[in-house]
Amino acid sequence: MGAQLNHTIVWSRNPAASARFLAGMLGRPPPTRFGHFEVVELDNGVSLDFGQQDGRIAAQHYAFLISEADFDAVLERIHSRNLDHWADPARRRGGEINRNDGGRGVYFPDPDGHFLEVLTRPYGSGG
Repeated sequence: MGAQLNHTIVWSRNPAASARFLAGMLGRPPPTRFGHFEVVELDNGVSLDFGQQDGRIAAQHYAFLISEADFDAVLERIHSRNLDHWADPARRRGGEINRNDGGRGVYFPDPDGHFLEVLTRPYGSGG
């Protein structure tokens, strides 16, 4: 068996709210509780386990490869919630999406300042 990412911990001030936010934005089922974590399951068997962190949270970047139809749904959720979003990780192209590698991508923050990205084509895949 090769190495596969199984889960990662996402530190949050309010794990339940942050996990619900991510699940809602990605159109995933509601988070489940495991121990003291709020767990968001992804389609490839990887989970993001939201844990309590008091004080300063070091912002992380989480990127999700999704279908074109799912991208439309996420972008609609971004617009309906009036969330800031950018076409680039440097946050220079506000209110835009990118079309890298023949797909589409967008960046937006979660409630704790983690930088979320959805994209429809992996980087370097051409197009």
